Amino acid sequence: MTWLERGKLFLIPKLRAAFHFLTKQGIAMAGNMLYGLLCVRMLPVPSYAKFAVLFGFMGSLTTLLDVGMSGTITPLVGGQIANLPLIANYVASIRRIAVRMYLVVAPVAGVIFVLLVQRQHWGALVVAQMVVVLLVTTWFARVSSAYGAVLILRRDRSRYYRAQIIGSLGSLTLLVIFWALHGMNVYVGILLNVAQTLFLAFTYYRRARELLGVKGQPSAPQEKAIVRLAMPNVPSTVFYAIQGQVMLMLIIVFGHNVSSVASIGALGRLGQILVLFSQMNIILAEPFFAKLEKARLKRIYLLAVGLVALGVAAFSALAFLFPEAFLWILGPHYSQLRVEVGLMVLSSSIQYLSGFLWIVHSSRRFVYWWVTIANIALILAVEVLFIWKVDLSIVRNVLIMNVASALVSLAVNLSCGVYGFLRGGQELHQPGLQESLESGT
Repeated sequence: MTWLERGKLFLIPKLRAAFHFLTKQGIAMAGNMLYGLLCVRMLPVPSYAKFAVLFGFMGSLTTLLDVGMSGTITPLVGGQIANLPLIANYVASIRRIAVRMYLVVAPVAGVIFVLLVQRQHWGALVVAQMVVVLLVTTWFARVSSAYGAVLILRRDRSRYYRAQIIGSLGSLTLLVIFWALHGMNVYVGILLNVAQTLFLAFTYYRRARELLGVKGQPSAPQEKAIVRLAMPNVPSTVFYAIQGQVMLMLIIVFGHNVSSVASIGALGRLGQILVLFSQMNIILAEPFFAKLEKARLKRIYLLAVGLVALGVAAFSALAFLFPEAFLWILGPHYSQLRVEVGLMVLSSSIQYLSGFLWIVHSSRRFVYWWVTIANIALILAVEVLFIWKVDLSIVRNVLIMNVASALVSLAVNLSCGVYGFLRGGQELHQPGLQESLESGT
């Protein structure tokens, strides 16, 4: 076999997988990203501050209301995907757990949201409207997650991605129409996003019922199995759900004006540019490294990590050297954030590299409890130190804290790689390990 034939054998499946992703989930993600960036440009600073706070808090609350429960359907059903009553019963059990969680968490989250934004002086009516939107949308986002999992399990991916594409491009088109008709405001920006969430929830719900054909009945043993399987991931899920919006929360608490809040929200949109590539790592890097022969692993690992590090370093340098390009994306309201743009891109680049390492390590079962514990502990230590010693009412200082947190996380993941090569990955056939995984302990 010639080198050209080997190259084609290696590249064609990867390009096919990338093309499939870009024409399915990639379109929906790109549409949502463009929607957010257009809202940054179209909305005045005070209005975008409300938009950023609402959807930032909403993202964390949506994760907290699910805590990985929707993802338990697939491993619990296992190879019994033709057993429709079993799947329906698990869905019903998840729904009953979710209702109980919602009745407890949602009111608490509403109170926390009100306390969090009280220094912004947005008025009782505006805050009440935001709380209503928050609680309604997070419920339907959870519905979308649970019933969307049924479509994935039943291998109806075409309907699953089609709904996402229609929702994403539909809301984006309506946003542009409202802007062209001079009817764009914060209510339009928020409600179109909410409408997309409701569309996905109802679409997945209806399609899931068609696929299952039976009405499930919740049961205590199934609920117990769901909770037992999800429980080991709850601490890290809760931590990262909150951590994802920590910059926004800190600037809300310590900031003196809405422009600081809007600036963090707008800069956060730039950080999402790399999210699309992060998702591609899952379909390209993870299966490649999982199948890679052990003899070639270290050399390919070092080469891949070096190339990714070089790429994100170049991307970060571009942001520091030519911030105008990134500021143009954000619009004239944020033209003063020249250094801040570089810091945001730098932290996002470090996080991307750290995420790439995590995916590769997971594919080789370089998964250890000390990595999760060290990562959470060090990030919290950095944040506590900054809260104690640094003025976090300044946007630049909050971004520097984010860079420092990303660096310690990267250091932990690099240490995990070194440890993994020295010790080896987790072996599922080790005595007691398989039983431990199955029981969720």
